[in-house]
Amino acid sequence: MSHDAVQKTFPPSEEFTANARYGAELLEEGRDAEAFWAKTARDVLTWDTDFTQTLDWSDAPFARWFVGGKLNAAYNALDRHVEAGNGDRVAIYFEGEPGDTRTYTYADLTREVKKAANAFASLGVSQGDRVAVYLPMIPEAVITMLACARLGAVHSVVFGGFSPDALRQRVDDAEAKLVVTADGSYRRGQPTRLKPTVDQALEREGHTVQNVVVVKRNGEPVEFVEGRDVWWEDVVGSASEEHEAKAFDAENPLFILYTSGTTGKPKGILHTTGGYLTQGAQTFRATFDLKPETDVFWCTADVGWVTGHSYVAYAPLVNGATQVMYEGTPNTPHEGRWWEIVEKYKVSILYTAPTAIRTFMKWGEDIPAKYDLSSLRLLGSVGESINPEAWLWYHRVIGAGRCPIVDTWWQTETGAQMLTPLPSVHALKPGSAQQPVPGVEIDVVDELGDPLPNGQAGFLVIRKPWPSMLRGIWGDPERFKSTYWSRFEGMYFAGDGAKRDEDGDIWLLGRVDDVMNVSGHRLSSTEIESALVGHPYVAEAAVIGASDETTGEAVVAFVMLQEAGEQAVRDGEDVQATLRAHVGKEIGPIAKPRNVLVTPELPKTRSGKIMRRLLKDVAEGREVGDTMTLADPGVMRQIAEDMRNSSTK
Repeated sequence: MSHDAVQKTFPPSEEFTANARYGAELLEEGRDAEAFWAKTARDVLTWDTDFTQTLDWSDAPFARWFVGGKLNAAYNALDRHVEAGNGDRVAIYFEGEPGDTRTYTYADLTREVKKAANAFASLGVSQGDRVAVYLPMIPEAVITMLACARLGAVHSVVFGGFSPDALRQRVDDAEAKLVVTADGSYRRGQPTRLKPTVDQALEREGHTVQNVVVVKRNGEPVEFVEGRDVWWEDVVGSASEEHEAKAFDAENPLFILYTSGTTGKPKGILHTTGGYLTQGAQTFRATFDLKPETDVFWCTADVGWVTGHSYVAYAPLVNGATQVMYEGTPNTPHEGRWWEIVEKYKVSILYTAPTAIRTFMKWGEDIPAKYDLSSLRLLGSVGESINPEAWLWYHRVIGAGRCPIVDTWWQTETGAQMLTPLPSVHALKPGSAQQPVPGVEIDVVDELGDPLPNGQAGFLVIRKPWPSMLRGIWGDPERFKSTYWSRFEGMYFAGDGAKRDEDGDIWLLGRVDDVMNVSGHRLSSTEIESALVGHPYVAEAAVIGASDETTGEAVVAFVMLQEAGEQAVRDGEDVQATLRAHVGKEIGPIAKPRNVLVTPELPKTRSGKIMRRLLKDVAEGREVGDTMTLADPGVMRQIAEDMRNSSTK
């Protein structure tokens, strides 16, 4: 794709700006961050006790936001909408992979959460206790999270694809008292089993779990441990529908979410209540231009990841929005499933990952063309930087050229969006997350922490505390300080590289550990991947730096081909040479990959992240590391085999 095509900008339409919920005045208000967040917290949330201080940063890097304030997260997501007369509004349209559906109004969801809270309390769960949640994308996952929040208990959602060891590690670290799981789920048209994983995780003595609550989802056989295991329908089904939500301190822990640590031991990222809900709710309103009376929102993320916490379980409900929840995969039973769902529920805002968009590009635009997508008015991207080619395809094919795309950068640790265009104000740039959200201060600095001029690549840092920031790593304050606050004095740094363009808009360059040093030149893997995907042969690419005796590091690329690329291979073209030359032309000879390996799939987690660490193992001839988080562990065996074959030729 030509440089000019990527440089094209997409200003908002006059109609969109005229009807937008927020305009440029929001950016102006955000300049006084503390005043902005204090006003926002009172606007978006209902407080039982008002706070007396917006921010206490005296024990940096441990922040306290909205000091003295008290509130209940579940009350803010549910009861207050019913009390305001919106009990009949749909909260969740649930679509199961087999095609079964359920609809929950705000009144229904409030009732179910009250019953679940009573049920968990009857099992001994109270304020401060930890509850491990090991569930598929079904409404009971959100109900469980909100029931914990209602009780002041701390939920720890573990993604339903994790192994018994991974689950046990997280149960032990959080000292969970209760596990909520299901008999199984559906994935790619097949029933899967979850309860046996929980049984295996808990078969060794020494854990803290007293009860396991099991949701009946797909009827797979389960074994019950007498005195420990109970069916959801028995304990929640028989519980009272009356439950008064008690107010908790703004800094009461809301959840722990584990992210993979480089040392192997997962990090339990801790989020608290007031600040997390404030920034989540506000970014949801502003970034997506939310009209709660009319919009139907669909975030495709699983609740096992932070996106499913912030933009499924909490922010949409705190704002009284209507959303879609889908259990299954995008190609079950056919490759048009997502677009069928958009058409069926008249989805107006779609928030998904670049990986999914690139997959749809590979399947072809004739598939979405069969469905009526005219209800869409705004599109969002999350999870990794979106390459310009995927942005433009998303804009043209899914949004019919009329829907703004908000490309959002944030992390498990930040809790809510940190960089994103404001759709009514910014002229959108394909591939750039552009600007900090109002009330957040982000910079690009050099090795010494000094600000860099536009055009120079450096380190992305957050200069001031923000409401939804992580409050620590569970049980390990020293690791929290050393991981995020030790690189630059007084600044948060989480490992991403970035640069500002001539307009001051920010472009992410991937993880700093994904920056390669080839013969003294610093190269970004993201930039090379984008160049590869810009070639009509390539559907998706992953680039890593592998040790090389001559150059220190060498660029190694793994690519999935589009139909045109596969045809070129069949015609006998040396596709690897074509792609190496293309990168050389787009970026420069120094960036030419040493190897280009064509592979039918890339190793991805179920949230769609490419596991470059495993590709590095293969490229450097090591035994492949832990593959348990992959959606398809067999992919790595195939890639390792192909790599060995290519190196022996």
